[in-house]
Amino acid sequence: MKRFYLLWGVVWLLVGCGGQPVLTPTAVSSPALPAPSATVASVTTTTAANADVLFVRAVQGAAGSWTFQVTVTHPDTGWDDYADGWDVLLPDGTILKPDPNSPFTRLLTHPHETEQPFTRSQGGLIVPEGTDAVRVRAHDLLDGFGGQEIVLDWTG
Repeated sequence: MKRFYLLWGVVWLLVGCGGQPVLTPTAVSSPALPAPSATVASVTTTTAANADVLFVRAVQGAAGSWTFQVTVTHPDTGWDDYADGWDVLLPDGTILKPDPNSPFTRLLTHPHETEQPFTRSQGGLIVPEGTDAVRVRAHDLLDGFGGQEIVLDWTG
């Protein structure tokens, strides 16, 4: 029984991070769009200070909304410089947001100095039918956007 409680405690420690849940990937099922594939939009050398998107997974729910799981890396140094958000953009530049008043698709509210890279999810995003691709980018407090982005392309 001790092992059970010890294991349970370790799981809680790994899952916790300021109340930000990490979702377990599920199978992609989409009647409107084929399964997404992740491709790097461009492989460019970026400065170490930029927030880079390393991985994106998009899962369509039964109600048609999408959940994006995004892995970001940034050399967070504390409250003065950390990755503070990421965006999902349509080809025309429109930013998908669950809340129109949010500065990003997913607002990151604290530094992740000891958790690099890190993955956070955002659900409730509506990707318009007929959309061929979306672009995901990350932002940091000091340098803004400028790191590696990833494009999910549904065309092939």
